Amino acid sequence: MLVAQNVHSYYGGAHVLQGIDLEVPDGKLIAILGRNGVGKTSFIRSLAGMAPPVVRQGSMRYNNTELVGLPAHRIAQAGLGLVPQGRHIFRSLTVVENLTVAARHGTQHNGKHWDLDRVWTVFPRLTERKQNRGNQLSGGEQQMLAIGRALMTNPSLLVMDEPSEGLAPLLVQQLRDQILVLKQEGLSMLLVEQQLGLALAVADDVYILDRGMVVYHGSPIDLEANPLIMHRYLGV
Repeated sequence: MLVAQNVHSYYGGAHVLQGIDLEVPDGKLIAILGRNGVGKTSFIRSLAGMAPPVVRQGSMRYNNTELVGLPAHRIAQAGLGLVPQGRHIFRSLTVVENLTVAARHGTQHNGKHWDLDRVWTVFPRLTERKQNRGNQLSGGEQQMLAIGRALMTNPSLLVMDEPSEGLAPLLVQQLRDQILVLKQEGLSMLLVEQQLGLALAVADDVYILDRGMVVYHGSPIDLEANPLIMHRYLGV
């Protein structure tokens, strides 16, 4: 389980996270929602040890390991797999090379190991493109590759920052289906997402951020039943 308590992060003198409390229970998918610039990616960067921003107060504990203050590679070794905003695949490497360069031994809660064969099963389109270089892939294929690369680290918590960014509606639906497959596998996930429909379709619980603070926490059903909150903080 990930437990973030009273997290305060700064870009220089700018106080961007102002006391965030958030939990990701084992085997659950938690979504973070909010408008642009409210602190969603800042929270992900803080969690992954990617400075800036710098966490100056608070705690982020994952499976009883305190993550605050650890370098990014130690946080990854603790079980966090990151799908960054913008994908950041290796454009000059093939699909297979992108996946294998990140490979790390480990097991999931159900005892299964993420390897190439298992990635091909979840993302069959990548099987057809395995010898293509990253710069030869479509946006949707690049996103599949970014998720597959994170899975090859055999994480126990998969963190995805805006995975639907730039994708056509049909590809967003495919992404939703792939996330649901991972959810059925029992993988714990933290999803930052602007596509409200996608987030509500896959999440067990949602948090809304505004100005670096949590302003709502509840189930997708409860959020959909609260149009005032959705309009005020999500603009819908």
